[in-house]
Amino acid sequence: MTTINGNLRNIAIIAHVDHGKTTLVDKLLQQSGTFAAHQTVAERVMDSMDLERERGITIAAKNASMVYKDVRINIVDTPGHADFGGEVERTLMMVDGAILLVDAAEGPLPQTRFVLQKALQRNLKMILIINKVDRPDARIDEVSNMVQDLFLELSSEDHHLDFPILYASGRNGWASKEKDTQKENLQDLFDTILEHVPPPKVSLEGGAQMLINNLSYNNFLGRLAIGRVERGSLQANQSIVLINKEGKNQQAKVIKVRAYRGLEQVDVDSVSAGDIAIVATGLNELAIGDTIADASNPEALPRIEVDPPTVGVEVSVNTSPMAGREGTYLTSNKLSEFLYKEAMNNVALKIENTNSPEVFILKARGELQIAIVMENLRRSGGECMVGRPKVITKMEGGVELEPVERVVLDVPDNSVGAVTEKLSIRKGRLENMQAFNNGRTRIEFSIPTRGLLGYRSTFLTDTKGEGLMSSYFEGWETSRGNFLSRVNGALISDRSGKTTEYALFGLEERGRLFVSSGEEVYEGMVIGEHSRDSNLDVNPVREKKLTNMRAAGSDDSTKLSPITKPSLETTLDWIEDDDWIEITPKNIRIRKRILAANQRSVSRREKSE
Repeated sequence: MTTINGNLRNIAIIAHVDHGKTTLVDKLLQQSGTFAAHQTVAERVMDSMDLERERGITIAAKNASMVYKDVRINIVDTPGHADFGGEVERTLMMVDGAILLVDAAEGPLPQTRFVLQKALQRNLKMILIINKVDRPDARIDEVSNMVQDLFLELSSEDHHLDFPILYASGRNGWASKEKDTQKENLQDLFDTILEHVPPPKVSLEGGAQMLINNLSYNNFLGRLAIGRVERGSLQANQSIVLINKEGKNQQAKVIKVRAYRGLEQVDVDSVSAGDIAIVATGLNELAIGDTIADASNPEALPRIEVDPPTVGVEVSVNTSPMAGREGTYLTSNKLSEFLYKEAMNNVALKIENTNSPEVFILKARGELQIAIVMENLRRSGGECMVGRPKVITKMEGGVELEPVERVVLDVPDNSVGAVTEKLSIRKGRLENMQAFNNGRTRIEFSIPTRGLLGYRSTFLTDTKGEGLMSSYFEGWETSRGNFLSRVNGALISDRSGKTTEYALFGLEERGRLFVSSGEEVYEGMVIGEHSRDSNLDVNPVREKKLTNMRAAGSDDSTKLSPITKPSLETTLDWIEDDDWIEITPKNIRIRKRILAANQRSVSRREKSE
């Protein structure tokens, strides 16, 4: 028997990165009375991870709850970056509607298309918000028409085109149903949610059933399962069965049931079908996609399916001469445990073993997702090494196919030539170009995924940091041919020791340095980028010979240029196949896989033969 829970709404906020999702959720929580009047609340309160606050992006989907006109609204803030699309896909399985946010100036971008396509595939009721309408460069009518064209292109049912449009300024906390009318609050949005998003249709009979969409951890309760109760209800001390991906059943008992009240998880007596629950079972083998079912009628729900990873990278135990000095040395077992735990919490990640017990393959949606996993490992005190990201190909009919992406670039007019030239070299095909009146141009390219590896830093240089770049997976194609990925070679230390200002000053003319004076280096460590296309072994620890002939102030004449330390994303872009990135809590270094210079020479000769 199916019933409707009229006092409940489940809704997700989806958008391209930096279009204002998290800021809007802040204002919704504040205006619904979720926070006490005296309570001080941080900006972007849903971005609770340190990495999210530092980077200004949402990395993991998060839940919150609010009450408006006696109706509880469960709301999920989702990531906007394409690399975290897996978070969006699994989140949409918990909701009945979605708010699509689009920037009034930038318009729909690649991730807008991705998240809208996934939402329409699940037949969610949509609400469109043209956000940031108070921007001086807002193009409200033009952007509204572009989004409606996108709906027309992606919709497969007539009812997909039945959606209300609101105009808002999330930062200032107002939304309006009328285009040219500024309101004082978000009441129009709250009313639209209640009117347009249907309450969940649920079945209270047949025993409890919940699909695990997310995992959390509590020091006292252990691993927590988060998901929407699809059938029946869950309560403390209830006998349940955990059904894993192999279909095996594991008996357990519910220790505690919690629900979202504001941003907090609050203990409740039970959670009924249609609501989002946090369940403590005492089991550590929980995985996203497993089903929690009543022991008397254990039936599995369809598992979460997300788009496959497109990029793979080797992750190894740290074997450098400095291993274990700056962080916890991770053995292969500990490194494997960390990686599998990350993959368990993120359905878009995949881990594979290799022929070497110390090396694993981490497969992800993009370089940023790989960088976030490695940054989490650093911050937990561990060490490891990472190789160059490589695209994942597939065989079809005996032909090897590679992933192709549609990349959209918003650049200043004077950068169009440089950007177009670089992407053409990387086998990109120009698909569309549109000039705006504000001195900027939007360019669209179809390009192999491998063509984008290592391009982001070049793009920022060519556009002087003013360019915006985003992409989405478009499909599979046969290879478009090879291209040169990096023009410059590397400056490689030929011995161990501490760098000296005297030696580095002499090397500055050879290229761009990655290390400063007084840093410890070892043989085979990359200390800079060569100005030519070949690798060069250098001595960065050379000291000035002492003589009696000294001029006053002569030692002060060797002033080094400022050195910018490469970030994790920059190094992932920069390295070649024969490099490792050594990652520790304190440093990110680049090194050769073969450290000894004479052995590298032998290896090169053998490959050429």
